[in-house]
Amino acid sequence: MDSSEAVLEKSVMNIEGSRVEMEGICLTWKDVWVTASNRNNGSRSILEGLTGYAKPGQLLAIMGPSGCGKSTLLDTLAGRLSSKMRQSGEILINGHKQRLTYGTSAYVTQDDTLLTTLTVGEAVHYSAQLQLPDTMSKQEKKERADFTIREMGLQDAINTRIGGWGVKGISGGQKRRVSICIEILTRPKLLFLDEPTSGLDSAASYYVIKRIASLAQNDHIKRTVIASIHQPSTEVFQLFNNLCLLSSGKTVYFGPASAASEFFASYGYPCPTLMNPSDHLLKTINKDFDQDIEVGLAVTTNLPTEEVIHILVNSYKCSERNQEVKNEVALLSEKKKSSSDVKRGHAGFLNQCFDLTKRSFVNMFRDLGYYWLRLVIYIALGISLATVFHNLGTSYDSIKDRGSLVAFIVGFLTFMTIGGFPSFVEVMKVFQRERENRHYGVTAFVIANTLSSIPFLVLVAVIPGVIAYYLPGLQNGFEHFVYFICVLFSSLMLVESLMMIVASIVPNYLMGIITGAGIQGVMLLLSGFFKLPNDIPKPVWKYPLHYVAFHTFANQGMFKNEYEGLRFEAENDGGSSHSYITGEEVLRNVWQVDMSYSKWVNLAILLGMIVLYRVLFLVIIKIEEKLKTVVVPLSSKRSTQIMENPNATPSHSQNT
Repeated sequence: MDSSEAVLEKSVMNIEGSRVEMEGICLTWKDVWVTASNRNNGSRSILEGLTGYAKPGQLLAIMGPSGCGKSTLLDTLAGRLSSKMRQSGEILINGHKQRLTYGTSAYVTQDDTLLTTLTVGEAVHYSAQLQLPDTMSKQEKKERADFTIREMGLQDAINTRIGGWGVKGISGGQKRRVSICIEILTRPKLLFLDEPTSGLDSAASYYVIKRIASLAQNDHIKRTVIASIHQPSTEVFQLFNNLCLLSSGKTVYFGPASAASEFFASYGYPCPTLMNPSDHLLKTINKDFDQDIEVGLAVTTNLPTEEVIHILVNSYKCSERNQEVKNEVALLSEKKKSSSDVKRGHAGFLNQCFDLTKRSFVNMFRDLGYYWLRLVIYIALGISLATVFHNLGTSYDSIKDRGSLVAFIVGFLTFMTIGGFPSFVEVMKVFQRERENRHYGVTAFVIANTLSSIPFLVLVAVIPGVIAYYLPGLQNGFEHFVYFICVLFSSLMLVESLMMIVASIVPNYLMGIITGAGIQGVMLLLSGFFKLPNDIPKPVWKYPLHYVAFHTFANQGMFKNEYEGLRFEAENDGGSSHSYITGEEVLRNVWQVDMSYSKWVNLAILLGMIVLYRVLFLVIIKIEEKLKTVVVPLSSKRSTQIMENPNATPSHSQNT
């Protein structure tokens, strides 16, 4: 072992701290039921009376046909059940009812939700800076990240971008290992993996599971690893220590994976020669395709799959294997090991803000669709506006033209921010995955997202703004130009804030774009340009929606900035003497602008709305988190001990 690895291992031991932590976690569950409500005010059982255990240094595989309850069991054990679910039963961690603190457990989701613009090394290094405590130096965090990358066999891809749509990157198996890397940085003793081989070919699946199995056998950390898996190959199946086989939410078998085929054979369902054992097990208990299963006892007969499942479930309940499992659960539950509730720290709030801002800036810079494509479109629109409204002048007709140009810039130029919605959704997916595993706080994310976007929005406002302001000949004066850019920047920031709110509520590309466009369309309609303020119907449309629309204050501020101080030629009434109309008269009589306060008040209102939108974004995320963490206990005679998610991850107030 080289010096850097020695230093790293020392830091690992220091952070995990004690012999108690190195003992690992024993997880037991007894008579666990989970039900879900349906539309008819009834309920259906998803898990029915499951009992089992997971021990340190072992890999437990949860298998079964699609819809059998694999992911639900995994979520139940990990404390991540949806608020729509109800659960009962007893789940103990080292013989205690307790919540797992941050860093004690980790959950790797089925989807590899990663920032595709980052390299493998950057993704893991940034995550290390965010997750690991300030008691570790940056160098120690970097060494931890590098060691973890080597541990998962990704050292050759460390400088390769993860890649995604339109950008070639690492393979699916490597992405899965990157996801695992990120979650094991804190050296969790309990690791949950949901379908870690989903979408991978046979070879990639084998190497991923082999790495996962090696994590359980780590000399320094005896991890308890629980993975749901759908269709493992023979080689992958041989890597499992224990197997939990489910069908329709019921236990068909629980015990050593190597003994599963023997169990099936003893009840008349032997595995054919040269057939993958997992294929045989799943084929026998899969009732999605109504088929007859051949029973090979004294007399060969065919039975419907439903009946076969019923026979196997009842056989398991009456078997010695089931009794052994119950005895083991009772034994592990009675062995009250020291509590695993050892608190581990995150990076400090300021460090979280700094690292998230840096990471977000890098992502925005590299993602062409985030700002660069929009910038090109804005420049093209700016040139179009400069051409159409060239040489405005101060004629009577220029009154209308100036208003139309300013309203188009405020309305339709900022409307194009919707084009960045797909990137917003991807960022929100990464945030939700990281937040569910408590990598950092919500407030730090919102602040970082805001700060990292400012340089790009300034760029997007200034370059097209120069073209659209000076070439048509809007009012001269540097102060007027600066105000114009400030209002344009504020409008862009407001639309982006609005779309982030939509992305947090509607995480779907099409529905999100439709929703955002609809909201902005109503705001544009009520901005006071298409329908003058005094002509807008007062109930609802004017009060309050006219004043809720930020376009109202952006238009008024832009109009004041443009018309105040100018004089326009009056409309010629034949033989009347030549006269002028002042900009103030235009504002009052033509555009019906409220002149009781200055344009700077309008700008201040826009800046205040930016803060309001971002706070609203923060509040919505926190409300969604609260709703997700509520798991309703199931009142039932089936279990005398009802629990409310005792092994859930820590409350959100712990790191905001």
